[in-house]
Amino acid sequence: MNTAESRVLDAIDEQSLVDDLVSLIRVPSVTGTDAESELQHWHAARLTELGFDVDTWKLDLAALAGHPDHPGTEAPRTEGYGVVGVLGPAGVPALALQGHVDVVPTGDLDKWHDRNPWSGVITGDAVHGRGACDMKAGAAANLAVARALVASGVTLERPFALHTVVSEEDGGLGAFATMLRGHRAEAAVITEPTSGNVVVANAGALTFELRVPGRAAHGSTRLAGHSAIEAFLPLYAALADLERERNALIDPIFDGNPLPYAVSVGTVRAGDWSSSVPDLLVAEGRLGVRLGESPAAARAALERAIAESCARDPWLRDHPAEVSWPGGQFASGRIDPAHPLITEVVTAIGDTEDRSAALSAAPYGSDLRLYTGVGDIPTLHYGPGDVAFAHAPREQVDIPELIRTTRTLALLAARRCAAHL
Repeated sequence: MNTAESRVLDAIDEQSLVDDLVSLIRVPSVTGTDAESELQHWHAARLTELGFDVDTWKLDLAALAGHPDHPGTEAPRTEGYGVVGVLGPAGVPALALQGHVDVVPTGDLDKWHDRNPWSGVITGDAVHGRGACDMKAGAAANLAVARALVASGVTLERPFALHTVVSEEDGGLGAFATMLRGHRAEAAVITEPTSGNVVVANAGALTFELRVPGRAAHGSTRLAGHSAIEAFLPLYAALADLERERNALIDPIFDGNPLPYAVSVGTVRAGDWSSSVPDLLVAEGRLGVRLGESPAAARAALERAIAESCARDPWLRDHPAEVSWPGGQFASGRIDPAHPLITEVVTAIGDTEDRSAALSAAPYGSDLRLYTGVGDIPTLHYGPGDVAFAHAPREQVDIPELIRTTRTLALLAARRCAAHL
């Protein structure tokens, strides 16, 4: 580690890092809410104060929705903002760190400490609250790297960029807009929680909807009708068969994960009266997209499974279920295994955290596929937190891990941007 790199690490303000994380958690930036915009402007203000060249723009939601590659959304939205800050000389940034400011809803408040998911309370060595690891810890780490690069007084031979985006949780509209805006980098790290691994690939995830018809009748004469719930049962079994088929051969990069391409039904709605036979069931779920598989091919596989199940069923043969694809549409994504960014990240982890990091793949969709696909930017994940805590009422992040990961990201930035005194 040279003197300039050491100076960058020494300039990391650990207290400000934790304070920023607590401040971020206390803003209830659920996907689609105005609080997303609040945090985007918060980031823009801090990057401006640090001397970054900041691009802040309001998303043209109508134009984005009309784009043929629109990634899909699930949450209602009236506005959104993009923020990109660049530090250093002109040119394509050597590294971009990216984070999303939105979080998923809280769920049952009774499951949270003091019924407050937005507390940012610190107990022991952990910060708690919605978004603590997914991914406000990553956003706080990115900002701490930006602050350290400035505070260290080093000169960057190549520019450094920080991207903050909205709408990652419901499809990636913010990342999509950032790519369409023209922002690029030689390489990017998305600081999602990676449980200490370097995530070099993502499976995809497509939201689907099934509309299963029945025939209404009085509950006392149910044989005169046909329950949409009963009609759904063979389709549910067909989805389970499809899941087994799609997970029969698993890429070793998933490191023993037995189900990287899950097919899950998340909501089921049927009927409108307890003594009536339901004439419609609506089921919504997600379909895992295999590495290297196009979303179109994945959709076709599910549609074929549903059609074949309908053809075998006496009721569904004449009253087939309808399949549609609302909501988020996450393709899979992967960095070239030979790209030097992988080795650079693993080496930085060894130099700052004194350990060897494993390469892995994530079974969920993320902005990675938009950076590698639309943007053609070699991209991987490395960030603080255990994904097992994400989207759960026990969401938390370990402060020592947050600091270690921030140091790794800072060293990576110093090296890729050729920091010198």
